[in-house]
Amino acid sequence: MKIILLSLIRIYWAVFPKNKRYKCIFRLSCSKHVYQVTEQEGLLEGFKALKYRYRNCRNGFHLFKNHVDDSMTMILPEGNLLLENEISERFIKT
Repeated sequence: MKIILLSLIRIYWAVFPKNKRYKCIFRLSCSKHVYQVTEQEGLLEGFKALKYRYRNCRNGFHLFKNHVDDSMTMILPEGNLLLENEISERFIKT
């Protein structure tokens, strides 16, 4: 069954060029993350990763700059925190 999810992700990558895909807030894109989790940990964990990313990779996040060390932190819609090394570089550069 995990082959089906992995195949759907590969089809998504083939059909939609990178410049036409939704811009992910995570450093590792949602599709790559779900693909890796599914491949390494199985279908159930892949679906859990997909659900988590779907619920959090959208508007509603808050980005903060730590004035002590100039690092960035992001609060996701469900209240989870992302540290700078997990946040997409497009937010860090601005």
